[in-house]
Amino acid sequence: MDDIAKNWKILSGITHWLGLLDPPPPGLRRYLIHYGEMAEATYDAYNKVSVSKNAGNCRYARKNLLSRVGLIEGRPLSQYDVTKYIYATSAVVLPGAFVNSVSKQAWSKKSNWIGFVAVATDEGKKALGRRDIMVVWRGTVNASDMIHDMEFPLVSGPKIFGVLNKDDPKMHQGWYSIYTTDDPNTLNQYRLEEISLSITGHSMGAAVATINALDIVINGLNKQSIAPPKACPVTVFGFASPGVGDSNFNKVFTQQKDLYCLRIQNVLDVVPKYPPIGYKNVGSQMTIDFMKSEYLKSPGNPGSWHSMEGYMHGIAGTQGSLGGFKLVINRDISLVNKFADVLKAKHGVPSSWWTEKNTGMVQKKDGTWELQDQEDLESDP
Repeated sequence: MDDIAKNWKILSGITHWLGLLDPPPPGLRRYLIHYGEMAEATYDAYNKVSVSKNAGNCRYARKNLLSRVGLIEGRPLSQYDVTKYIYATSAVVLPGAFVNSVSKQAWSKKSNWIGFVAVATDEGKKALGRRDIMVVWRGTVNASDMIHDMEFPLVSGPKIFGVLNKDDPKMHQGWYSIYTTDDPNTLNQYRLEEISLSITGHSMGAAVATINALDIVINGLNKQSIAPPKACPVTVFGFASPGVGDSNFNKVFTQQKDLYCLRIQNVLDVVPKYPPIGYKNVGSQMTIDFMKSEYLKSPGNPGSWHSMEGYMHGIAGTQGSLGGFKLVINRDISLVNKFADVLKAKHGVPSSWWTEKNTGMVQKKDGTWELQDQEDLESDP
């Protein structure tokens, strides 16, 4: 499995990861970390400073996104062009999901940046074995708010399933409300190539990714306009996903051809255990326990158990039912402390070290300071 370009179909779930999850081989670990890093990018680039007029938006232009969050150097799998930003609003209250600006000059009072679409470059295609089209969904800003304050009603999904679906699959009202249909709309551009659609996200982003993937397949958006029509595989890589839908949702999801889902869940993380009743998970599950890592403080806390960087540390070192922890993938341990205080002090890495220089404050020529915390998004081609 180490040759990702050769084995990408298996790594993307064509055999539903049978025999590959306990523990995962090095190739699958690297593959999952690749998609996890893309989910993490939505946190790294998201503006959470409520006094900023740009709060709730992305800090970086599309052309610079992956380089600004450190996903270009030394990462052959991450060679993508970011082609589109996704924005969303919600008709229901979603605690911890959005940051709204308090500035009178706010770029938007209702909308938030929620993800992006990216297409593998020719260099990325060589490393990945095909032209990968990826949709990445951002997760919650504060997962504890989501758990403590959110309600979990189930609703039908007519904009996905139509109004006459006999199974009447239902999904979480909040995830359905925030979801905006996203047709990558790039299949025809590469219709003579081998293509995959990979949908990824963490926490709320994983739930929305699951809905997105089902929408794409059930409505035939993964079919290339060639004769005869060819459907490309659609895979969800869901990290720390809460429940998405009921048993009928699971039934409809499972019935679809060319649709795969791998949920990665940390043993101590409470978010994947919510909602507690009325929901049924889809796809395959890989369980990790990164608090077995000798690098981390024990016992940790709910925030560290849920963090995307913690998940990637766990994927790099999990030994599954064999027990213990060993970094099979040489992933930089300092990343675990990006937004947390998790690493043992002896490693010499400060806590919560990922931040914009001076929180985006820039000194002007007259010596005064001004908040300039966003690149020119209009500069994108």
